[in-house]
Amino acid sequence: MKNVLIIGAGRSATTLIKYLLDHSRQYGWLIMVADAEPSLAESKVNKHPNGLAVWLDASKPNDRKDLIRRADLVISLLPPHLHVAVAIDCLQLRKHFMTTSYLIPELQELHDTAKKSGLTFIAEIGFDPGLDHISVMPLIRKLQSRGNTIEGLRSYSGALIAPESDDNPWHYKFTWNPQNVINAGKGISQYLVDNQNKYIRYDWLFRRTRKVEVPSIGMLEMYLNRDALVYRRHYGLKKLPNILRGTLRYPGFCAAWDAIIRLGLTDDNYPIMESYQMPYKKLIEAFLEDSKGRLKDRVARYLGEDPSSPVMKKLSWLGLFGNKKIKLKHATPAAILKDLLLEKFALNPNDQDLVVLQHECDYISEGKKRTLVSSLVHKGSVKEGTAMSKAVGLPIGIIAKLVINGTFSDPGVHLPVHADLYGPVLQELAESGLEFIESEKEYSEFVL
Repeated sequence: MKNVLIIGAGRSATTLIKYLLDHSRQYGWLIMVADAEPSLAESKVNKHPNGLAVWLDASKPNDRKDLIRRADLVISLLPPHLHVAVAIDCLQLRKHFMTTSYLIPELQELHDTAKKSGLTFIAEIGFDPGLDHISVMPLIRKLQSRGNTIEGLRSYSGALIAPESDDNPWHYKFTWNPQNVINAGKGISQYLVDNQNKYIRYDWLFRRTRKVEVPSIGMLEMYLNRDALVYRRHYGLKKLPNILRGTLRYPGFCAAWDAIIRLGLTDDNYPIMESYQMPYKKLIEAFLEDSKGRLKDRVARYLGEDPSSPVMKKLSWLGLFGNKKIKLKHATPAAILKDLLLEKFALNPNDQDLVVLQHECDYISEGKKRTLVSSLVHKGSVKEGTAMSKAVGLPIGIIAKLVINGTFSDPGVHLPVHADLYGPVLQELAESGLEFIESEKEYSEFVL
């Protein structure tokens, strides 16, 4: 019997765990699910005969290694700062390793050792990053096989609330890790236009947005997603002159999130020493110098907004100008914001969500510029499995099956850009209702 260890039983693990358990009898697998909250792991395993829920504090090396030692394949769904430690354990204990998180340099540096040890390590195999790579590769290969010259690539993705469940002024709810939302865009985001590097600082990111039309959804807005340039090499397009990656939101979200940033609420560098039981309005007061007039009017002046603007209405809806008390002790502004949004952006039991992923590939054919578009719009529900859980969990599960059964056995550190990976994943996803639709449109000049 082969053993698969999943470390982390949070939001993104649900569909993955179910997928592997559903296939465990056929292939003779034991699926171990480890989490710091045993009850959470137990709820996901749901007494399956081929499942085992175990407690693990992943920050404790000895406990972590004891579990990894029992596995053949380890899937890390931990916070990014713990992935490298798990990967190094897997090298030492000779176990295959997979993670949804970004391929950071510390992981890439393990390539030669993993290759010599005959171990397969795969990163970026969730929704974004992950399904974006899996779906763009056949698009690139199709255009190249027809002799076309690829001139530009724009990839957009978004985890959104479905219109039927959109009941707040932000038009947003958490369907994935809230911490990733709080940290979105920190650092410098970069893209490429006509072979010129373009950078946008964090404090400007949510002001420099772009409209993106998505079939069956309509117009969304996009802000830049991290560093797009690195993917030219991974996609085999080292000389590509234009590339951009972006995150999608409903219109109006970005302007309001920019206000959150400008107020200082995403700062995670220092604790508010007397945060416990502090009214939210007192916290906002502390960020302002102006002391004349109502708090809401002062915030509006600081932001350059009308007090009745859509941005101010969104901030008011969060309760930032009211007497509600902060529940955290010695917490940073970012931690306080996350705690508030966990309540305000929570999914209801009957809610539905959407995942949207779209590629726009500019190419030259017979001297004429065209754009090939590939779009995925998939709806899920809290009751039957969110679209986000499927979009994250199914690609991991399918690739885990390929690795554990030896169908894919290329030692070293990889992204899911190999045909032996993305081909089977896309085929099985289509059978599950996650299918990309292609269309052609006239080329339009790239502008951000």
